[in-house]
This record gives sequence, structure tokens and C-alpha cells, in this order.
Amino acid sequence: MPPIRIVLCRPSHPGNIGAAARAMKTMGLTDLRLVAPERYPAPEAQWMATHAVDVLERARVHATLNEAIADCAAAFALSARGREWSPQVLDVRSAAARALEIDDAVAFVFGNESAGLTNEELFACQALVHIPADPQSSSLNLAQAVQVVAYEVRMHVDVAMPFARVEKRATVEDLEGLYAHLEQAAVASGFMTPQSRLRERWRRLFSRVPALEREEVNILRGLLKALMTGKNARNERPE
Repeated sequence: MPPIRIVLCRPSHPGNIGAAARAMKTMGLTDLRLVAPERYPAPEAQWMATHAVDVLERARVHATLNEAIADCAAAFALSARGREWSPQVLDVRSAAARALEIDDAVAFVFGNESAGLTNEELFACQALVHIPADPQSSSLNLAQAVQVVAYEVRMHVDVAMPFARVEKRATVEDLEGLYAHLEQAAVASGFMTPQSRLRERWRRLFSRVPALEREEVNILRGLLKALMTGKNARNERPE
């Protein structure tokens, strides 16, 4: 993961600090900074940082936001409230993409749970980031907002599905073998005549499958072989 920093300004509840650490860890982020936390360290933070205590233990505490982001190439402020005067406004997805274009450390800055960021904190950043939400209930929990940002960053880095099985795709030769086997079985069973246009039909059918796997082709051919063997065995059975 790129050097993305999560900065929590004046967090009032230590449980939110722990939950934010967990949200970061699930997406591969580890650089957590706390600006003048109301109560930290605290056992509530440890309780909420399930499987992410290492992120919590490495978190650094700063007296001011300027100190927390001094070595960053850019900082993005998160706020659910529009401001009459603010830096450039970006949606969270665009902000994640822009952050990843920067080679040096980049910070996403979150405000206090009840008051958000002050104007001074906001203008210490280069962009104001908005997470789209229902206008009637647009304020996210602090840890939830961190999770959304961390997720968007992750999606720009790695969109792979870790639990998806990666199977070998069927080749043209595999598919042609399947089509020939289908024709053989269809003719042998009397389902089609040699002059039938079913050949074009099943080619059209399988063309709508984005990517057949070789194992899937083998399953179909195994079924066809079993059906044909069973039919031949019945036909050859003596009376």
C-alpha cells in the first residue's frame, strides 16, 4: 500500500480511535496519527481495535494538525458539511485516486466526532473531501468514515477478489472439442440430424458465457460421455 496517513483531530471517544485502527488494518493502512485526543491511551481503544492493536500501538500523538501533516505532500480534509469558503471539493473516490498519484506521504484528516474540523484545520489541507450520503443523515461515525476512505484507497490499489478461485480458462481447442462432442451426442441420440442448425445455436449459447473454465468444459464432456455410454450399453444389452 502507498504511504497513506489517517489523522484524527481531537477525537473525544477512545473507542472510535480503536475502531478506526481496525478499519485501517482491514484495508492495509497502518499510519495512524492522533491530534490532541481527549482521552488516550485508554482501554476502550484496545477493546475496539480487534486484530489491529499493532496499528494502535504505533499511532503517534501530536499537539497540532500542522505537526501531524508537516512531512506530507498533500492533505485531504473530510467533512459532511459544506463550507462557504473551502479548498477544492472532491468526492471520496476522486480524492483516493488523486492521493495515489502522489509518490510521497498523503494524509486524510478527520475532525472531532461532534464538531468536525475547524476552519483553521480545514485550510491546513489542500482539498475538502465529501462522502456522498443521504442529505437527511449525512454524518457518518468517525470510524465508519475512516473505513470508507480506506476502502476507496484499497480499491484503487487492488481490486482482486481474494476468495475467488483462479481456474485455467478453456482454450479454443477445448471449446471446439466440446462442440464436436455435443454434436456426436446429439446425432447419436436422435436429437438432431446432420443437417440441423443446432451447431450454430449452441455456439451462440456458449459465446454468452464470458469465460468458461477448462474444468467446466471437462464436466460437460464427462456428462456427455456418461450419457452416451449409458445409451449404448442399453442398446447393446441382450433381450
